[in-house]
Amino acid sequence: MTIPSRHPRDPLHGVTLQQIVESLYARYGWEEMAARIPVRCFQSNPSIKSSLTFLRKTPWARAKVESWYVRDIP
Repeated sequence: MTIPSRHPRDPLHGVTLQQIVESLYARYGWEEMAARIPVRCFQSNPSIKSSLTFLRKTPWARAKVESWYVRDIP
């Protein structure tokens, strides 16, 4: 039995959460990220590591970040 993979048209296929956060940070910076998604990991002493830890444990916040990334893909 095989496990179904994500649909090949899925814009997040092959993109890691780290790549998403790094891309948004490079383009917008922590201040804009905190304004759009007001979570402490973007507001107080932000870092890639702390953001990844929080987003991996918080599905609703991860969904918002992924949705923003998908809308932002050129």
